[in-house]
Amino acid sequence: MIANFFETHQTELIRTGFLIGILLIIGSVTNILIKKIGSKSGINDARIRLMRRYVTVSLLLIGILIECFVLGAKFEDIAVIFSSIFAIIGIALFAIWSILSNVTSGIIMFFNFPYKVGDKIEIHDKDFPIKAIIEDIRAFQLHLRLDNGDLVTYPNNLMLQKAVTLVEKDAIDSDSNDDGADIV
Repeated sequence: MIANFFETHQTELIRTGFLIGILLIIGSVTNILIKKIGSKSGINDARIRLMRRYVTVSLLLIGILIECFVLGAKFEDIAVIFSSIFAIIGIALFAIWSILSNVTSGIIMFFNFPYKVGDKIEIHDKDFPIKAIIEDIRAFQLHLRLDNGDLVTYPNNLMLQKAVTLVEKDAIDSDSNDDGADIV
C-alpha cells in the first residue's frame, strides 16, 4: 500500500523534496546574511533573531503556496481561498493598523537605523521632547531610559517620523563610570 502511494505520487514527492531543498538553501543564506548585517551594524542578538524569524515565516508561507501548486491545486481554487483569507485578514489588520505599522518600522529600523542600544538620543517632538538612552529596540517599540531613571516606551513608527539627534554615542558605558560606584 505504501509502495503504491509512492509510485502514484512519485513526481509530486520529487518536486516537494526539491522545493524543500531550495527553501532550506534560501533560508540558510538569508539567515547568514541577516546575521552578518546585524553583527556588522552592532545590532543586538534579540533583534537579529527576530528578523530571522520573520524571514523563516515568510519562506514557510511561500513554500505552502508553491506546494499547493505542486500537489495539483488550480490557480482559481487557490485564488478563491486566498482572496477570502486576505479579506478577513484585511479587516482584522485595519483594526490593528498601528501594530503593523510598528512592526514594519521595526523591520526598517533593523536594516537602516543610525542609532543602537546604548546611544543617548534626543527626539524632537513639540508635545513631548525626550532626551534618553536607548535601552532596548524591540519589534513594536524602543525602551528609552530618561536621566531621572524612568523607562519610556516609544513606538517604532513615531521614531521614524520624528527628527532625532544623537547626543552621545555609547552613553551607557560613560554613565556607568560617571558615578564612581563601578570603580574599585
